[in-house]
Amino acid sequence: MYMIRRILIGCVCLLCSVAWETVQAKKTVLSAEIYGYRAEMVYFDCFQTPLLRQEFHTNPGEEHIYSFDTERMVTFAINGKTTVLLMPGDSLHVNLRYEGKQVQAVEFSGTAEAVAQNRLLRDIAQLKRTMRYKSQLLACIAVDVKPKERFEASRVLSEQSRKLLEKAGKEIRPEVSSYILADIEGSVYNSFMEYPVMYAETRRLPIEKQEIGDYWSVMDGYSLRTDKNALQSLDYIGMLMRYMFFVNEKKAHESGTTYTRPTSFEEGYRAYAAFYTGDVRDVVLYTIICNFIRNGKNLDRIDDVVKEYKKKYNRNKEYVHIIETLLQ
Repeated sequence: MYMIRRILIGCVCLLCSVAWETVQAKKTVLSAEIYGYRAEMVYFDCFQTPLLRQEFHTNPGEEHIYSFDTERMVTFAINGKTTVLLMPGDSLHVNLRYEGKQVQAVEFSGTAEAVAQNRLLRDIAQLKRTMRYKSQLLACIAVDVKPKERFEASRVLSEQSRKLLEKAGKEIRPEVSSYILADIEGSVYNSFMEYPVMYAETRRLPIEKQEIGDYWSVMDGYSLRTDKNALQSLDYIGMLMRYMFFVNEKKAHESGTTYTRPTSFEEGYRAYAAFYTGDVRDVVLYTIICNFIRNGKNLDRIDDVVKEYKKKYNRNKEYVHIIETLLQ
């Protein structure tokens, strides 16, 4: 009897050990060592959710470790400058070296797939720096980048990024490939739709004289991405928001009428709810609701919108959890 009890206890302990290892395996880990950084705090900020973030006191050579649970792909900004991507269960260590305020070197170690995907992100970021491809369109306006030049640079960026992705090959998981392509397309197609208009308004050069061809055909043949990995990209979500305006403006142009963009949060919410469907509608509505809450003004206006969103349009329950947390 004593031996049977020992065997049973051993089996229970083994099962508990396996269960614990399974739980542990689900943890996603981001760590970093940072040298030459002069600010007091080190920040890990997740782009997809404000609920995943961590901060540490700066201590050169110390390993800053953040272990967390996630069921989806996430991207983080380290100190607002270096972007890293992790899939559930990934372990990534980042070695960062600064010179002044600029990052001079980034090296990765960790699980093989995590290292490969972040090296690819680093290579694309380096490509942008080499091309002097600005992420903010207002920065292009400030230095008078011509729309024709921005269009050409955007096409080159798209082409060269795809080549880097092809070169990485099977090292990059399909989910990550979808995200990276969406992220690039978000920047490129937003430039196509938005920059000529901005340039015309600020530099007083009509779109017809910008040497970009037919502005209204810039999105012809493009199919929107609807998979959940593509919809993790903030640049792509931003492009989706601009795309609704573009489509309606194009229809108005063709009919000889004028399209007026929504002028209030509620009008924008209703317009996006009517224009999009499924997961795309869900992420766009979630984004504008979160932006309104973070603005911190007139939050009494949000209650009815959130109730309707939860009842009619929400598909990703994590979005509801984030909204409710922000409202607390």
